Amino acid sequence: MLDDFLIRAALAGLGLTLATGPLGSFVVWRRMAYFGDATAHAAIFGVALSFAFGISVYVGTLTVALGMALTVAGLSGRGHAMDTVLGVLAHSALAFGLVAASFQSGLRVDLSAWLFGDILAVSRTDLAIVWGGAALVAALLAWRWQGLLTATLNEELARASGLNPRAERLALTVALALTVAVSIKIVGALLIAALLIIPAATARQIARNPEAMALGATAVGAASVLAGLYGSLQLDTPAGPSIVAAAAVLFTLSLMVRRRG
Repeated sequence: MLDDFLIRAALAGLGLTLATGPLGSFVVWRRMAYFGDATAHAAIFGVALSFAFGISVYVGTLTVALGMALTVAGLSGRGHAMDTVLGVLAHSALAFGLVAASFQSGLRVDLSAWLFGDILAVSRTDLAIVWGGAALVAALLAWRWQGLLTATLNEELARASGLNPRAERLALTVALALTVAVSIKIVGALLIAALLIIPAATARQIARNPEAMALGATAVGAASVLAGLYGSLQLDTPAGPSIVAAAAVLFTLSLMVRRRG
């Protein structure tokens, strides 16, 4: 009989893939990998502020991640060299977060859990928050799917169709910040971007249309969660990194399948 904590861990990981699958597809299509990194790294600052002010970690993380995402989205439309700006923001946010965390005696001990995740410590409350947040992200993406897809493929076509590309980018920004907030306890700030990108990149190798890629990314993410947890149990390795490692193995296999095809 599986232990209760393993069941909660698996359910939390599977719930998260409902958001990371379709959202990761847009991250790959829009080449927003560094955008995801900057938002995820800022989450550590949110964790430190949450401990300092005694508020929910999810609230603090969401607030800071959303602020970072909106900042990056605002700068992207002003002609800045985005790779440089994102690099500065991502590493600065992480550095300030680590410095702020050093002032919190209780947080210093647990910092690795927020950096690399601690899915095996997920509680029933965490499980509800993860599923609720992931469901909101999935619903938002499903609601705006056609508009997001059109704006991703061609912004001029989106404007001609009566869509506002900036509004579509804002929807993605909110979805990304919410995903970061609910996933930080599962895979940690340093691995969130990997869970967004690798399953989507894997599905891209075999998918024939955008919808198939989003569903495929969700399936690959779910398989990575289950394989990673199993590997962690058998090899006594950290669960969060093991999940990402399993996703990397699946990506490698997808490349081999594509070459043979």
